[in-house]
Amino acid sequence: MSEKADIYHSEKADTTHIDYSDEKNLGVTGSEQDLGHFIADAADAAQQQKTQTTRGAFAMWKPAVIWSIIFSSAIIMEGYDTILLGQFWAQPAFAQKYGKFDPKSGTYQVAARWQTGLSCAVQVGNILGLQITGPVAERFGYRLTMLVALIALTGFLFIQFFAANIEMLLAGYLLLGFPWGTFQTMSVSYAADVMPVHLRQYLTTYVNLCWVIGQIIASGVLRGLVGNDTQWAYRIPFAIQWVWPVPIMIGIAFAPESPYWLVKKGRTQDAEKALMRLSTRASGFNEEEARKQVAMMSHTNEIEKASTEGVSFVDCFKGVNLRRTEIACLVWLNQNTSGSALMGQATYFFQQAGLNNSAASTLNLCMFIVGFIGTVGSWFIMKPFGRRTLFFYGQASCTTLMLLVGILGTVTKRGGSGGWAIGALLITFTFLYDLTVGPVCYSLVAEIPSTRLRAKTVILARNLYNLGGLVIGIVNPYMLNPTEWNLGAKAGYVWAVGGLLSTIWIFFRLPEPKGRTYGELDILFEQKTPARKFASTHVDEFDAHERNAAAAVTGGAMVH
Repeated sequence: MSEKADIYHSEKADTTHIDYSDEKNLGVTGSEQDLGHFIADAADAAQQQKTQTTRGAFAMWKPAVIWSIIFSSAIIMEGYDTILLGQFWAQPAFAQKYGKFDPKSGTYQVAARWQTGLSCAVQVGNILGLQITGPVAERFGYRLTMLVALIALTGFLFIQFFAANIEMLLAGYLLLGFPWGTFQTMSVSYAADVMPVHLRQYLTTYVNLCWVIGQIIASGVLRGLVGNDTQWAYRIPFAIQWVWPVPIMIGIAFAPESPYWLVKKGRTQDAEKALMRLSTRASGFNEEEARKQVAMMSHTNEIEKASTEGVSFVDCFKGVNLRRTEIACLVWLNQNTSGSALMGQATYFFQQAGLNNSAASTLNLCMFIVGFIGTVGSWFIMKPFGRRTLFFYGQASCTTLMLLVGILGTVTKRGGSGGWAIGALLITFTFLYDLTVGPVCYSLVAEIPSTRLRAKTVILARNLYNLGGLVIGIVNPYMLNPTEWNLGAKAGYVWAVGGLLSTIWIFFRLPEPKGRTYGELDILFEQKTPARKFASTHVDEFDAHERNAAAAVTGGAMVH
């Protein structure tokens, strides 16, 4: 951005103020009067979003909430399927089909190298799918990209369902990773694009709830099949996945396109039409309000263009966008380092801690129900406490619980009360994780990037998460498998170290985006505002020249 800013600090209020004084090229053609009307509209829209109550925002943007829920529902499928894989290691019928008999434990076990291979296949598919999604979504939009991914997923499920051996199953998971990568990006990006300031936190964190819903469904299905020793013990869970794609495809086919994507493409009239479909007439939202909202989006787009003209992956690492990319990437990586991998293989983990298959499956189901409660609870505490505070204390709490799991694994023998105590700690971990780190991550990853580079920044962030998942997918089976390192609950020590490093990073590098318009966030990053001062810094995204141009056509006070 070429313009300069006047920055001063108020000792009394302990706040920093940023006011602009230079002109900037906003891409508005025509007279000074045209610029004045444009700025007045953009400023009105920004003010309306910041002052609107949460209840009023829900009433006005109810259709947007519904469309965002439909987009995010694709994540339920991914949460369902990815949790199946970790739970199948503990299922006798699956282990007998795809594993080998282990004389030491007296049970069938899927070899650690194949556990690693299948887990890595999912991550590799995700990474490739995410990279393909970036340019495809940039060119064709969110709707068409999601529809193609859903069609591909429907076909790839046949490979998984009819897998005759573990090699074929690996190929199925690799291919399923491609559409899953698309869902991971488009769900959170669409929610961030269509939601106003005071609803962003709810619909972006709803993505985490979709993961939990999928995990609950998968755990419930597997719990119901505990006594089934036939091939249908794992084929039925695979087949259930065909229930979701068609209804979601129908919904997305009728959904409006992201208005921010349309603005980037210069299709402002289409953006106004999309906003009309995303809002309710009864709330007073009309064509004039839609025009103002598009003006605000265009203003934000031009601010970002002044900083970085391009919209390629390379631009995510240029100038101020480098810091935004770092934050988004490491926020998502923090989900990995917190110890969440133990939730994904909870049934298997509980068995290695000494519980039988029935007890392990029951605890696993309880764990994800608690996760559901935690995610819903995050909606009530995120507004008063903010993203940064919840993420910091959540990560610190998860780190402490992982340390306690490791200690219990050291001082207790396998089986007996020790296994139940470890199970109780992991359930507590799940609640705190899904109250803080899990859902808040999605809000931060969606809000921190610039609007022009949001989808690509989300892709990079998710791919770093997936790369972390690759490492964990290689290491975790060896840590837990009784035929390998056999650490059992002592693996908690490993995640306690990772969580401690993450907590330190959060304290020094994670800013607070709560209550900010995207234009305000652009300016805060442009001015290199320290992370711990984001919440207290006052910033006006409309500079003095813009305010005066608006005042000239609206009769307001001039800025000097």
